[in-house]
Amino acid sequence: MYWYALYTRPRHEKKVFQQLLEKKVESFLPLQKELRKWKDRRKLVETPLFHGYVFIHLDLKDRLAALQTPGVVRLIAFGGGPARIPDWQIEQLKRVIESAEALRPEEYLKAGDYVEITGGPLAGVRGYLRETRGESRVAILLDGIYQSTSFVVKQEQVRKLKPAEYEMAPGEK
Repeated sequence: MYWYALYTRPRHEKKVFQQLLEKKVESFLPLQKELRKWKDRRKLVETPLFHGYVFIHLDLKDRLAALQTPGVVRLIAFGGGPARIPDWQIEQLKRVIESAEALRPEEYLKAGDYVEITGGPLAGVRGYLRETRGESRVAILLDGIYQSTSFVVKQEQVRKLKPAEYEMAPGEK
């Protein structure tokens, strides 16, 4: 079993996620809290972190039930096959969503220092170090869909990884 990404119709992520759960398909929809403003009020609402994507964890032969869900457009594929997302990338995204504040989507990154957080509740999370308006941010990547998100981190809680560590899951030697 692997993690895969489904591409959904615009603004159908929550509905697709709910229907997948009803079909007993293990799914993950990363949400962020966002302050929305209307003329008469303000409200904190949960919006998808990656618009148009819902993640599923299944054996590829069982994908038909997920693909037949109303609102699903297709399974994300690159290079002629479905794009697998490593378990450890989904797990660290879950940890970040639970612990970090001020998440925001980032461009998919290819350059910059690849780092690992060494202290605090996010110790072991890996990503690329970014500098934005004087604050240090770590961007974590989801290779299967070329998306990323970032969060603020203290630079003293970050160490640069060696190239040999890039493809290893956290904790592997």
